[in-house]
Amino acid sequence: MKRTIRGLTSAGEPLILEATAALRRYNQAQDAGEPAEQVERLRVLAESAYQAVTDYQLYAYGLQPITKH
Repeated sequence: MKRTIRGLTSAGEPLILEATAALRRYNQAQDAGEPAEQVERLRVLAESAYQAVTDYQLYAYGLQPITKH
């Protein structure tokens, strides 16, 4: 992979796919009427996955460092 913006952005694709799958699992749990605790757990996982995508994209474009303290 080249160290370019396009290369870094495409490297984030697995994160995007993971976040989309997490959101899908959350929506399916809601639709299936699963217990509230399970639905909430899946919501938090989906939110966390999308936050990882956002953080990575900001890093890829040089707008924030990847490490958090």
